[in-house]
Amino acid sequence: MESDAGVVVEKSGDGIVQIRFNRPDRLNALGVDMVAALERAVREAVAARARVLLIRGTGRAFCAGADLKERRTMDDAARVKHNRMINVAVDAIGTAPMPTVAVINGLALGGGCEIAIACDLRIAAEDAQIGLTEARLGVIPGAGGTQRLPRLIGAARALEMILTGEPIGARRAAEIGLVNAVVPGDALAEHAQRLAVLLASRSPSGAQTAKRLVYRGLEVALAQGLAQEREALKQILASADYAEGLAAFAEKRQPRFQEGTPT
Repeated sequence: MESDAGVVVEKSGDGIVQIRFNRPDRLNALGVDMVAALERAVREAVAARARVLLIRGTGRAFCAGADLKERRTMDDAARVKHNRMINVAVDAIGTAPMPTVAVINGLALGGGCEIAIACDLRIAAEDAQIGLTEARLGVIPGAGGTQRLPRLIGAARALEMILTGEPIGARRAAEIGLVNAVVPGDALAEHAQRLAVLLASRSPSGAQTAKRLVYRGLEVALAQGLAQEREALKQILASADYAEGLAAFAEKRQPRFQEGTPT
């Protein structure tokens, strides 16, 4: 376990890395030092070729967004710099090659919501509240919220959340496709761990290729996306992981995938 400026990193031998926000007294608000620590943790997980990245919070919140108490003391240039730092950290999550999972306990507001929607998957406790609340302060989402949320739930629903600034509950979030699963709060950690273990058991190279195809495919015409898929499949069919998958199937055992294994 490693701790750095409000961010705790836990690593397991199966390639699962957990980044946990650890400023419960501030609802895990994103201060300057914490944002820098978050970016470092994500970059290090990518460099270590982690198979799965879990992001979660300590206490009553996943993350309440930017640390507004800290921001009040900043001049305009410092505020822009702080927001840019949050952008860089969130983008690092969004571009991470391995599967990423936001484990949402309690509040995920503002920048906390933007961190969650930068992940591939989201699971939430039943009492979670999720929202882009910037409209309450006369500002707009500034770490990808205006771009990632419409791609996730559609423009009309995203605009409702952005323009009202009102959070929604976990059940409503599941209804509109904002979260993948809702579980009792006392079962959240176990559910997240089971999902992480399952994801880590799959081919790392296959997972990374699938992620790349899905996200790039959303930005191009269908014909171009299909062409990218066919081209990627050529490499997959010749990969060591696919050979191992075929062997495991024939031998009626679990595959032992190696490509992309953490170093």
